[in-house]
Amino acid sequence: MKFEEKLEDKGRLAGRSQLHLGEMHQANGKPIANGKTDTYEKQAANGKSNLLRKSLNTYTWQEIQRHNQETDQWLVINRKVYNVTDWAKRHPGGHRVLNHYAGEDATDAFRAMHLELDVVKLYLKPLLIGELAPGEPNQERNKNSQLVEDFQELRRTLEASDMFSANLCFFFLHLAQILILEVLAWLILCHFGSGWTVTLFISFLLTVSQAQSSFLQHDIGHLSIFKKSKWNHLMHKFVMCHLKGLSANWWNYRHFQHHVKPNIYPKDPDIDMGPLFLLGDSQPVKYGKKKIKYIDYEKQHLYFYLVGLPLLMPVYFNLQSMQVMYLRRYWVDIAWVSSFYIRYFITFGPFYGIFGTVLLIYLVKFLESPWIAYVTQMSHIPMKMSKEENRDWLSTQVLATCNIEQSFFNDWFTGHLNFQIEHHLFPTMPRHNYHKVAPLVRSLCAKHGLQYVNKPMLKAFGDIVSGTQWTKHYPE
Repeated sequence: MKFEEKLEDKGRLAGRSQLHLGEMHQANGKPIANGKTDTYEKQAANGKSNLLRKSLNTYTWQEIQRHNQETDQWLVINRKVYNVTDWAKRHPGGHRVLNHYAGEDATDAFRAMHLELDVVKLYLKPLLIGELAPGEPNQERNKNSQLVEDFQELRRTLEASDMFSANLCFFFLHLAQILILEVLAWLILCHFGSGWTVTLFISFLLTVSQAQSSFLQHDIGHLSIFKKSKWNHLMHKFVMCHLKGLSANWWNYRHFQHHVKPNIYPKDPDIDMGPLFLLGDSQPVKYGKKKIKYIDYEKQHLYFYLVGLPLLMPVYFNLQSMQVMYLRRYWVDIAWVSSFYIRYFITFGPFYGIFGTVLLIYLVKFLESPWIAYVTQMSHIPMKMSKEENRDWLSTQVLATCNIEQSFFNDWFTGHLNFQIEHHLFPTMPRHNYHKVAPLVRSLCAKHGLQYVNKPMLKAFGDIVSGTQWTKHYPE
């Protein structure tokens, strides 16, 4: 039976289950013989709902959209209006994520980015200030309500089909792969010594380990592999900080912004790489007005090979991670990252000494950098970049992302980031389910006239530097 047919069957079963539950109300484990109690409870619930509704203020979209500043942030989730101005500073995902949706409907973004909805809703209650006026649509008037409804229905179908449950064995096998590579590199060094040939080979093993650690921490940062969030939190620290030597908090705050507003300048930090690189139409105008011109930007798509590829991991990400940890006092992350360097000095120090071990660390990061740069940029750099246009969730993600053709190697080499469209639409979905939902997403895009881009990997690599998003002309 095909996956789509299974979904239809489950949908019909869910519908029958709901009817059955509606007909039978249980008290103390026994079915009620008549509907009087059921009717009374419904009336009581409706009374409470009406009382709550009367106590809430009602707002129009025009009123809500005025509250879109950092010092005055309102947003809408499921027709309820929330004032998140003061809460933004305490938001676990960072204050900027909330600011990016100020004055907008954030229903789909909220559902996409949060795992434990019951817990999150407790934090929302004190922030509730009202609801949309009865005559107002669920989303802003510029959005296609049918498209939004169809996407939300797709999500409900996938949730009913258990597509958001992680396979624990799948992720532990990937962790085992990483640890085996690390141990194998050390054993080879112990047996054969620290000659140039051996050093290059163990550098290759460690590079593969580092790249796969990047993909694994990305999974753990998004979804809950363990039922208890504290274990998921610790595992993310272990993989990102201890195995990679980068701050988990820094990654979270940066990456979540990218997810909620991909390729939207200046809200997506992944495309804000000035003054070294300028992308799209907005950034060169910004630097042009300030009369800032450090480099010949008409050649930046070419020097990307010389600068962007080799220096992304060892220089840009490393320095930014250290800077953020220090300035924001992420002491736990600092301790975990320190354990990464301590482990390397203990493991490889006896063979290479302190200076040689530092060189080994940066050699591995230097070799890993082009791999990660290609994988992370191939799905976004060639796609549409724009200022804020307040599009619906589906359009925002599909226009800014593209997929890479599936194969066993492509899945492994990219950590399943070749399914970038599905990942962006459903960030908390485990990657082993992307290929199952891809046909449904493609069908939905076709229905609403959205281009679902899927290309070979080598073409995607080439499109990084041949795309139209690189600024070729700099305004004087």
